[in-house]
Amino acid sequence: MTNKKIISLVLGIMCFALTAGICIQVKTVNNTNSKVSKNYEQNNLRAEVLKYKEKYDNLLRELEEIDEQLLKEIDKAAANNSELEESNKKIIEGNKVIGLSEVNGTGVIITISDSEIDQNSVLDSSDLLVHDKDILKIVNELKNAGAEAISINGQRVILTTSIVCGGNIININGEKIGSPFEIKAIGLPETLANLNRPGGFLNYLQEERKLKVNLKKDNNVNIPKYAGVLNFKHIKRDK
Repeated sequence: MTNKKIISLVLGIMCFALTAGICIQVKTVNNTNSKVSKNYEQNNLRAEVLKYKEKYDNLLRELEEIDEQLLKEIDKAAANNSELEESNKKIIEGNKVIGLSEVNGTGVIITISDSEIDQNSVLDSSDLLVHDKDILKIVNELKNAGAEAISINGQRVILTTSIVCGGNIININGEKIGSPFEIKAIGLPETLANLNRPGGFLNYLQEERKLKVNLKKDNNVNIPKYAGVLNFKHIKRDK
C-alpha cells in the first residue's frame, strides 16, 4: 500500500471518528438540555403550587378569624335580646348538623390502610387496596349506626360530600387522600363499634381482603368543620 493510500485511510478513519464524536456530543448536550429544561419546568410548577397553597392557607386563616369575630359580635348582639338569642342558638345547632362548625363528643376512630401482603402472591391484587367503595360502605354503615358527625382524614362528611376513586388515591370533597384512612365518627361508641363485629364489613376487609383495620372507642372525638363553601342553587324555601 502506497503512502498516499495509507494517509487517505488514516484521514478517513479520523474523519469518521470525529464525526461520530461530534454526533454523540450533540446528542448528549440535547439530552442534558432536555433534562435541565424538564427539571426547570417541574421546579417552577412546584414553586407555583406552593405559592398558591400558601395564599389559600392565609386566606383560610383570615376567614376563620373573621368567622370568630362575627360569632363574638352575634353573641354580643343577642346577649340582651331573647329573640336574637334563640335564633342564634338555632343557627349554632344547625351549623353542627350540616357540618359548618367543629364538633366533639364520644365515638369511634377507624383506621384502614392497604394490605402489606405481596401483591404478586394473590390473583387479584386490587383486593389488597382500599377503594372508594370501601370508604363509602363504612360511612354508610356509620350513618346507619347513628353517627351524628363523620370525617375522613380531616375532611368533614356533609350532604354533598363526594367519595370518588382517582387512581391510587381517593378524592373526598375534592381533596386527594391516600392510604391510610382515618375515619372519625361521633355517636354512641358501643353502637358504632358494632361495625367490627364478626361477619361485619370491617371484619370482612380484615379477614378476607387482608387490609389493615383498627377500630377504637374514644370519649373525645374531635371532628373539624367543612372547609369548603356550601352553594345550593336549586333548593328554595317554602313560603
